[in-house]
Amino acid sequence: MEIRKAKREDLDRILAIYERARAFMVSAGNPRQWAASNWPPKDLIEEDIKAGRSYVMTEGGVVHAVFCLICGHDIDPTYRKIEDGAWIGNEDYGVIHRLASDGEIRGIGNACLSFCYEKCGHLRADTHPDNKPVQKILTGNGFRYCGIIHVQEDNDPRYAYEKL
Repeated sequence: MEIRKAKREDLDRILAIYERARAFMVSAGNPRQWAASNWPPKDLIEEDIKAGRSYVMTEGGVVHAVFCLICGHDIDPTYRKIEDGAWIGNEDYGVIHRLASDGEIRGIGNACLSFCYEKCGHLRADTHPDNKPVQKILTGNGFRYCGIIHVQEDNDPRYAYEKL
């Protein structure tokens, strides 16, 4: 499995992966996280690629997964307020967003988290309460549940996780 920055020519494949991920979430009992708002929007994906924060995971030259990694300080305004808990650390961190797979290869989530941790060493992530697969991947990779945050695209709470 190779991980590289996404390129503009990957866009159609990335859009197809997100479409497949939305359908999978609905079938797995998580219809609200992305499907209700057709998340993520194409313009955000294009912005991620242009900014160099979008990554794809490939095997044999085929893109099988996509995610966004942003590293820095106070990089996600939705993480400023956390309810029913607290963040573990306040130093610079990386945020993993929009992880999705075409479902063809197992271990995508673990490979993504390992790659991101090697890049940043302090990570935060969030997911919808109904997204049991991602919760399992996060806790299985040493992330601790920290509380609840709220994102701008909908009113549903998100479980917030962190790994130092």
